[in-house]
Amino acid sequence: METTRKDPSLNVLGDPLTPCSTDPMTGFFRDGACNTCDADTGSHTVCAVMTAEFLAFSKYVGNDLSTPRPEYGFVGLKPGDRWCLCAARFRQAVEDGVGPKVDLTSTHLRALQIVPLEMLEAHSVEADA
Repeated sequence: METTRKDPSLNVLGDPLTPCSTDPMTGFFRDGACNTCDADTGSHTVCAVMTAEFLAFSKYVGNDLSTPRPEYGFVGLKPGDRWCLCAARFRQAVEDGVGPKVDLTSTHLRALQIVPLEMLEAHSVEADA
């Protein structure tokens, strides 16, 4: 049975989940964080920092994140925006050589069901700091 009750708000490091983005507003719950639940079949759990390469890739594989869709209140993403990305799409992008950076403190623990921690760490914005 699907439920919209949020999973505990923990990140991949085991700490409290921090917000990903409120401008643009992101998340399965549109609460600015990569919170998730059983109803989130896409596992929108990876807080990714958009790049031109990733946005082009995403559009190419059928998920246009850059074109505004006002009818859904979606402004369209641009490089530098943070977005709660589907974990499987992140993994696919990494495997195709266009994986965006991720914020580990804002990436939900459930992402680890799809993406190995080592893959997330290799694309971490924290690793650049």
